[in-house]
Amino acid sequence: MTAKKIATCLWFDGKAEEAAHFYAATFPDSHVGEAHRSPIDYPNGKAGDVITIEFSVLGQNFIGLNGGPMFKFDEAISFQIYTDDQAETDRLWNAITSDGGAESQCGWCKDRFGLSWQIVPRRLMEMMTSKDAEAGARAMGAMMQMQKIDIAALEAAFAGEPVA
Repeated sequence: MTAKKIATCLWFDGKAEEAAHFYAATFPDSHVGEAHRSPIDYPNGKAGDVITIEFSVLGQNFIGLNGGPMFKFDEAISFQIYTDDQAETDRLWNAITSDGGAESQCGWCKDRFGLSWQIVPRRLMEMMTSKDAEAGARAMGAMMQMQKIDIAALEAAFAGEPVA
């Protein structure tokens, strides 16, 4: 990782390296950097264990910390990922919710590490900020009934057509 002034630190319960590799495999412009091993035993690990790992997701730098079970992720922190089409929305949603992840409402989901994600098609944002406030409200109303966002259903709602 280049010398940056700031990186977001994400606290994992012993799975920081696994998470870094999962994110790098799931998102483009992502990679796993250097793993830093603890020189001594510490409360949740032994000397030689990975204590932090550098990684990036969509070009954003992170540090994964194997900090132990004391702190858990919650929805107060989430990552909003903008998608260009339904195929990308489906691919990311399925990757994040598979293997122990969980679906939620309105494009929110959690990965198997407990981190919250919002998978948001750019088209949804365009509809919700449309100059046609009624059409935007219909699209938002349809979105509120969804888990994974269905762009075709949003388009139908936006156009005033019945949503199946």
